Amino acid sequence: MALLGYIYFLLVLGVVGFQFALVFGAPWGHLTQGGKNEGALPVAGRAAAAASVVILAAMAGAILSAAGVWPNWPQWTGWAALAVNGLVMLANWATPSRAERLLWGPVTTVMLGLALAIMLSPTGSA
Repeated sequence: MALLGYIYFLLVLGVVGFQFALVFGAPWGHLTQGGKNEGALPVAGRAAAAASVVILAAMAGAILSAAGVWPNWPQWTGWAALAVNGLVMLANWATPSRAERLLWGPVTTVMLGLALAIMLSPTGSA
């Protein structure tokens, strides 16, 4: 499960990098938050991107812990991360932004699959 945990972590790092770029003004508003902003996000959108970084870091810690490669966190944190991952995946597939669906739909689906495999493994459910 360690390998799956590391792959999950690498995907989270990529998403965190994207979110940090948004916070600092990258012109990728069409790829996030429903695609309603062309160019850089407004202040509220940047704040949401910053909050996403914190949530993603917590999710990565929970899944890495469940995979057995991070200090022990309570088991419920892995299940919470899995649930959030599922909601994020659904939101990314349901967004009105075609570009967002094409980019983040597959990424979040893979992340959900990895998290599910980890949580259903003997290591994750221990």
